[in-house]
Amino acid sequence: MQQKVTINYLSIPYAMITAAIFDVDGTLVDSVDAHARAWVEAFARFGRVISFEEMRHEIGKGGDQLLPDFLSSKEIERIGKSLETARAEIFKSKYLSTIHGFPKVRELFQRLAAEGKRIALASSAKEDELQAYKEAARITDLVEEATSKDDAAHSKPHPDIFAAALRRLKGVERDEVLVVGDSPYDSIAAVKAGLKIIGVLSGGFSVAELRGAGCLEVYHSVADLLAHYETSLFATS
Repeated sequence: MQQKVTINYLSIPYAMITAAIFDVDGTLVDSVDAHARAWVEAFARFGRVISFEEMRHEIGKGGDQLLPDFLSSKEIERIGKSLETARAEIFKSKYLSTIHGFPKVRELFQRLAAEGKRIALASSAKEDELQAYKEAARITDLVEEATSKDDAAHSKPHPDIFAAALRRLKGVERDEVLVVGDSPYDSIAAVKAGLKIIGVLSGGFSVAELRGAGCLEVYHSVADLLAHYETSLFATS
């Protein structure tokens, strides 16, 4: 069994956790490499050579936050929308059918549901992509609320998508929510939204990156989180 990487409780009391908000890409489904490749191929269509490694480190941001890292404002105005369309077409036609859920995702959601915790997804994916992810992770029947690209003016690391998910969990207080994500962009967005977050390494970011961005605990994966559930913030808050 894998061991938990690190734990860092803050020296302040926490309210009982009554709801969980999950990032999706890299947290619940193994899609980060596929997104990076789709972006690299889309940029190549417009004559831009970007390495897979460079692009992979950007995944976790939406297109509105990713494009300015590679294009000028004039270039975004000229080709940004077409580039995002190309990325979506490449991803859906070539990669979406290959995406699978990480191990133990359904089991973790069942554990949360059995304890009466409400579950929401906070993703910048388009609606049809998000539905495919829920099916790949086998959690469609366990998710109460879900946000998609259309629910946020700005993608992560802006807090919009987490704020939208929180609004949908009517009756849940901010300090009763625990976010789970795989990237520093998730963590920055959650902290800006005033939410606690724990991280998983399945998206490819390091412990230092996740901890530095605000994650209170870091686990290898969702399966590792489930294995250490009794000592996690889900159980000890």
